[in-house]
Amino acid sequence: MNNDDEFYDAVTGLDSESDEGTSEASFKDAVVYDGTQRNNGSLPQENGIRKHRTTLPAPMFSRNNFSVWGILKKCIGLELSKITMPIVFNEPLSFLQRITEYMEHTYLINKACSLSDSIERMQAVAAFAVSAVASQWDRTGKPFNPLLGETYELTREDHGYRLISEQVSHHPPISAFHAESLVGDFVFHGSIYPKLKFWGKSVEAEPKGTITLELLKHGEVYTWTNPFCCVHNVILGKLWIEQYGTVEILNHSTGDKCVLNFKPCGMFGKELHRVEGYIQDKSKKKHCVIYGKWTECMWSVDPQTYEANKKAEKKDSKKPKSQEEPEGADNDDADDMPEVQETVAMIPGSTLLWRISSRPQHSAKMYNFTNFAMSLNELEPGMQDRLAPTDCRLRPDIRAMENGDMDEASREKARLEEKQRSARKDRSKDEEEWSTRWFQSGTNPYTSSQDWLYTGGYFDRHYSELPVIY
Repeated sequence: MNNDDEFYDAVTGLDSESDEGTSEASFKDAVVYDGTQRNNGSLPQENGIRKHRTTLPAPMFSRNNFSVWGILKKCIGLELSKITMPIVFNEPLSFLQRITEYMEHTYLINKACSLSDSIERMQAVAAFAVSAVASQWDRTGKPFNPLLGETYELTREDHGYRLISEQVSHHPPISAFHAESLVGDFVFHGSIYPKLKFWGKSVEAEPKGTITLELLKHGEVYTWTNPFCCVHNVILGKLWIEQYGTVEILNHSTGDKCVLNFKPCGMFGKELHRVEGYIQDKSKKKHCVIYGKWTECMWSVDPQTYEANKKAEKKDSKKPKSQEEPEGADNDDADDMPEVQETVAMIPGSTLLWRISSRPQHSAKMYNFTNFAMSLNELEPGMQDRLAPTDCRLRPDIRAMENGDMDEASREKARLEEKQRSARKDRSKDEEEWSTRWFQSGTNPYTSSQDWLYTGGYFDRHYSELPVIY
């Protein structure tokens, strides 16, 4: 493994204290549906529509007996490539599956397609951009690093789209995806390659890569990048996740722009998870203000109403000096997340744009997965015959972890990493360059930035020449 791989392993998704283990016996009730227990937590069809599983085959393994610092302190004076992180800090999904969670709230894209007003369409697109990061809330397990050439496909007739993604580069790691409407309404695509920075107590992921949404019916194209993501307390304390930074969504066809400010937590945590922004047209006239939380909901309101409400809030919140909250002392050991988190107060006259879906009651026992995430690695009977052999669902280390066999998962992870290193050495020896199959490097025609573009053909099911990566 190279330094980038091990650094990614060492500083993302590590939780030494917050997760509770669960016995197989206590988990048994969670895999029963309508009085019938089914293999792999899967559900049958109902009224001709296949229902997706809402649980995993086994609960997550307890991380309480593993010390993150006990592992990272071994890095002092050594290259990170000498340190292997235990698989217990992973979640049983590949990063390719993790980015597929952008599609959980696809109904917002469909809504945008149905609207006749460009500002209203931008509101729906902005809500979709915020919802795309909502699944990261409390998700402190790290996804598996995709192997070079790994793929993932997802077809959801119930939501009207299909998606294909591919790991197109290993140094640096780059994941490309392409989703399209089954009825020709939209195309959604991008390439993701986050840059990681280790700050001692926290890890910051800088978003790299362009997200592009094309509303084909309206001839419109929207582009944006994701906010920064920070995982606090990777050494000591309870892990918590923060999103911050400015996200600009541009409608290249009309000139409309949405500016969203994902606010950092702040001294007393009053801004934790908050998002505020506005939509303006090409003449820079503000049409609405958008506000809410990326962990909860987003609203839209008239700018004048918003400003009047803000002034009233400031007037009501003024306190005598003696009643002001004392300044908090810095904690050198841990960055504590505020315990009291206020819900979003709706401003009268606001329109609800999006609200997060409830997670299953047993989510905490299964890596804090949403219902959507729970379904991503299910392997239904007959599915293997039509999947590409490089699909994440067929990856043995992830499958073993999902089934609760941590020893087998660790062995398979080590085997696959060694297989990948050996293949890379063989290509280098033969002076052979890796060739991507479904995407090619090119220029995003709307941003003029480097991007990975889908070349088509995946769903023709011609997989005979794909590499054997597992």
